[in-house]
Order: sequence, then C-alpha cells, then structure tokens
Amino acid sequence: QVQLVESGGGLVQAGGSLSLSCAASGRTFGSYAMGWFRQPPGKESEFVAAISRGGGTTDYADSVKGRFTISRDNAKNAVNLRMNSLKPDDTAVYYCAARGSAYALPSRTSGSYAYWGQGTQVTVSS
Repeated sequence: QVQLVESGGGLVQAGGSLSLSCAASGRTFGSYAMGWFRQPPGKESEFVAAISRGGGTTDYADSVKGRFTISRDNAKNAVNLRMNSLKPDDTAVYYCAARGSAYALPSRTSGSYAYWGQGTQVTVSS
C-alpha cells in the first residue's frame, strides 16, 4: 500500500512554469511505476506523463511533450512534474498515481493505477 500527496499547484500566467511534487509513503516506493493525470474543468481525466520504477522509461501525452518533464527520486520517495510554457488549456486538477507493484513500466491507462493522490489545482491564466 502507498499513500500519495501532491503539492506545488497554483496560479500561473500563460508561458510560465510550475513544478508539482508527489510525496509517497512507504518503503517500497521504488517498486511502483508512477503517473500524472489531470482533469480539466468539465472534462474527463486524461493522461499527462508517466515514469517506470527505475526512472529509465518515460512517456508523455502529445499535448505536453516537450513542455513537461517527469522525474523521480526513489531515495526521497518522490515523483515530480516540471511544467514549462504553460497554456490555459493546462488548467486542471493534477493527480499523482502509482501502479501496482507487479508493473515496472508506465501506462497511459488510468485504470491500471492502483493508488491515487487527492489532487492539486493548477490554473493558467491567459
């Protein structure tokens, strides 16, 4: 079992940057592939980025590729999402998620993630 707590959300102007962090409890954080998803207002949740257990494999949604960077520090039980060149369309609640420990690789499918944080709001003004 792992508990996830996101932080770092806020209000930023278009073109600005923001970094999100997700702190995980437990001593087996390195066993979990991790992902970030987001839910824009009035829309369904969507995949943003994901990273493998060891950090060697990453995956990004086309809409954020080249602007967002996912990383992890297994020693600190944390996964981060650096967001640059933010756009108003990036406005959403951002969620951190962990896959089950049987899965080493990231996934774009929200249903494949077993644990979720409570979310953090990111608002990008135009």
